[in-house]
Amino acid sequence: MLPAVSAVVMGVLAAWLGAGGRVVASAPFGGDEALGRGGVYSVVELRFRGPQQSPKDTPARDIDFHVRFRHQSGTPEYRIHGFWDGDGNAGTEGDVFVVRFCPTRAGRWDLVEVQSNVAELAGQHQGGYVVAVASQHPGFWVVDDQNPRWFRRSDGSHQYIFGNTHYSFLSGYEAGNRPSGNSIVDDIRGNADYFKKLRFSLHGDRYPHPQEKPFFDSAGHPTDSGDHSHRPNPHWFHQRADLAVRTAHECDLIADLILAGPDTADSRATLRAAENAGDPTPYLKYMAARYGSYPNVWICLSNEYNIKNPRYSEAEIARLGEIIRRYLPYATPLSVHASPPVVWSEAFDALPSWNTHQIVQWKLRNIGPAADMIQKAWQSSADRPPRNRPTVNDELSYEGAGDKHSRDDTIESHLGAFLGGGYASTGEKSGNKLGQYFRGKFNVAEHTAAPHLKWLREQIDQNIAFWKMAPDSRIFQNADRGARAMAWPGEECLLGTGRAQKGIVADLPAGTWTVTRYDVLAREATVLSTTATGRYRFDAPDSRAALFHFKKNAG
Repeated sequence: MLPAVSAVVMGVLAAWLGAGGRVVASAPFGGDEALGRGGVYSVVELRFRGPQQSPKDTPARDIDFHVRFRHQSGTPEYRIHGFWDGDGNAGTEGDVFVVRFCPTRAGRWDLVEVQSNVAELAGQHQGGYVVAVASQHPGFWVVDDQNPRWFRRSDGSHQYIFGNTHYSFLSGYEAGNRPSGNSIVDDIRGNADYFKKLRFSLHGDRYPHPQEKPFFDSAGHPTDSGDHSHRPNPHWFHQRADLAVRTAHECDLIADLILAGPDTADSRATLRAAENAGDPTPYLKYMAARYGSYPNVWICLSNEYNIKNPRYSEAEIARLGEIIRRYLPYATPLSVHASPPVVWSEAFDALPSWNTHQIVQWKLRNIGPAADMIQKAWQSSADRPPRNRPTVNDELSYEGAGDKHSRDDTIESHLGAFLGGGYASTGEKSGNKLGQYFRGKFNVAEHTAAPHLKWLREQIDQNIAFWKMAPDSRIFQNADRGARAMAWPGEECLLGTGRAQKGIVADLPAGTWTVTRYDVLAREATVLSTTATGRYRFDAPDSRAALFHFKKNAG
């Protein structure tokens, strides 16, 4: 058995876990034993001893291992799958199996069942318990049941999301087979200072590491080929992906994990799984087990599923979505990345529901088109009901010479996505397949839109009840045709403009209103009036990203 963690050590760790963290714990076999302690919405990692495995074995496919945790009150209860983790310290041989559990309520959580098809694991630690202490962590991202355009957190709070992209930063390599010199931890922490989400591939993709690989082939040799996805390499995931996800959890940054892609056939083949007779279930179960208990994790099944090799049909994607959902213990956000000419395929509408949100990709520069693209995904035509899921344009504007988008293009388009009732992601692209959007090395001196997007996101979070809003321009008269608006009728209204204009009119409902202008390019907030009533006239500045906020005064 692994040695038990002492009560003193666990008590010290509990204070750290209260802010969100991870603890590795174990206990003697069976009995009423304390297995671990952590904060609510932390990740408590429990280790088990199972059969010895090597790179030539296939535990992700051949060993079934899951547990059930039940809160002392009787509810909720979670069924969580475990996974083989080598020797538990990034080694590729060993007998360590891991369960990651995220307590969602304070109190005692009893391990009421440990099931496995191998005798060594079955029943191990059953009857033990984990103690969860209160924390300030806001929890999982779930679709808001009051306004499904938006996500909320488990604690009921709302944060607006702008995301960034580092497709292959886990490999540490860039063009020319050169080490990039990036640090996974520094990249995560740097992004967390400016963004709320980072999307990245779990594999090296276009810039793989020359020695370290995410999978083993049938001979036990490391490989980049996703067709061997049923043989995940614990060294890769322990040292790289775990580090990224865990650090992001500490920073409350969404880790948006791309399971297939973005570019190369090797990285996209994980869902094809040709070396496992076309069955990617072991890989999907492994990803759900390894990362599905992190409240900051989102999952994208494939990047640009519909245009690259191998490409996947909507029916295949929906089937894969149903498979991974069976193994995800919590309400992890799950979707797939569509690429033009598709906005969000209507073929999905006729298939069983599997996704929590919609991901679209349209490179746009202006407020109007960016807002309209979100709306088009939300409701593709006037004669069909809305899809009632949040929408994210995950490649809205890559700043830099690669796509010839300027800083101001990126800022204006992201304001547009917000006003369309959705979210958006950016990246820095210095050339074709070059720049931070692949290699990482986050640097605001290159990605100059980042400080402005951070400022806008902070203004939204601090001042605007956006989760109560939807696109609505009824109170505004004669605004420029490129402007877009949102409203919480009778309480708050927004208008975004991208050019100078005189004499815009807002026909305000009854009451007095405070009017604030946010110039995103200048990063300046100006209160225009605290007593606006009736027919209010105002001017838009000569700025590509100005946001006017009308808020009804209390009483």
